[in-house]
Amino acid sequence: MHGRGGQGVVTTAALLSMAGFRDGRRAQAFPSFGSERTGAPVVAFCRLADGPIRLREPVMAPDALIVQDATLLHQVDVFAGLRPDGFLLVNSTRTAAELGITSVVDRLLPGHVAIVPASRIAVEHLGRPMPGVALLGAFAALTGQVSLPSISAAVHEQFTGAVAAGNAAAAKAAFDVETRSRAAC
Repeated sequence: MHGRGGQGVVTTAALLSMAGFRDGRRAQAFPSFGSERTGAPVVAFCRLADGPIRLREPVMAPDALIVQDATLLHQVDVFAGLRPDGFLLVNSTRTAAELGITSVVDRLLPGHVAIVPASRIAVEHLGRPMPGVALLGAFAALTGQVSLPSISAAVHEQFTGAVAAGNAAAAKAAFDVETRSRAAC
């Protein structure tokens, strides 16, 4: 997961691992910090597996890539190591062509790329552009690696009150957007 400091990248990775665990998977999440300041590029990793996870290092060949901030697409090599059969999920209201990533999209399998307006969805449900949980909803629809109910349960375990309800609603809205998008193809 790529994003910027203050966007909740580390929390998003942790929530993904919690959701995976709830779905009966083994899970591991951990961050990689650079300058550790608001707005600086941040990378967080999450591993999901059906068996024990023995690795404890950064993921060098990801099966999936979640980009919370599209401004990083040409500032950092976010696509490094992305497997040809991997999944790409980008938070944006723009198309792949407008983002300048058609060469990456063309290398991936059909149906393995989603561009979702997660920040917009988050603002609608949370009042703040915190795209992480919305992206997890879209990730569930795109990959099937975790379930929406497990994401919602992880959110309610991590947050309370209006923040939990808003994040769960954002995840469902993004899940629905991606599900409709996949059905239209």
